[in-house]
Amino acid sequence: MNGMASEQGLSDERRRIGLVATDPLRTLGLQAIFAANTGLELVELTFPGNPDLAGFALVVLDAGCTDHLFELLASFRHRYPRLKVIVMGMESDLDYIQRVIGAGAKGYLTHLAKESEILMAMEIVLDGSVWAPRKVLAKLIDSPDRVAAKRVDGEAPKITARESQVLSLLVAGRPNREIARTLGIDEGTVKAHVGRLMRKVGVENRTALTVLAVERNLLADARPDS
Repeated sequence: MNGMASEQGLSDERRRIGLVATDPLRTLGLQAIFAANTGLELVELTFPGNPDLAGFALVVLDAGCTDHLFELLASFRHRYPRLKVIVMGMESDLDYIQRVIGAGAKGYLTHLAKESEILMAMEIVLDGSVWAPRKVLAKLIDSPDRVAAKRVDGEAPKITARESQVLSLLVAGRPNREIARTLGIDEGTVKAHVGRLMRKVGVENRTALTVLAVERNLLADARPDS
């Protein structure tokens, strides 16, 4: 019973999304997107101020609302280490996006992002991955992951047919929920497959797994057995 309550609490938390934005048109646009998706609750947050973000799993932060974006991200990371932040901005320069992710954001979207991209980014980030251009992700893989990957570089990991299906969808940018629905399995099973894949490849996060799967063509190593 307690386990079920905990899972329900986590589900509720995941649906509560904070929004920090000053442009009323952008706010209305995001509100319209959330209104069409009843599983998500959008809560507007005002800055400057000192809002309590403890009840949020994700905050969407418009870079235009502050002249001190990187300081604000550092503050979020210090006070709420488990909080996930997606930054929306005008910049499309890869170096800038890399700085944003490096400062603690878990995702970056331009103001021109489509509704489907916004929703997909949120699901991917809530699932524990990072949403950014692939070239940025490749630069941001932690060095320990690179070292671990080199250790197994000469060994072809034994990837089963089912793991290959999961990995293929993961590389395509699909969140756990969509992977589970596509393969007819539950999200817990998807997470278990992802965990085994990370151990086989020698990385510690989904982002590194996704990038290395492309770099090393891991899908070609899939075994026909399951």
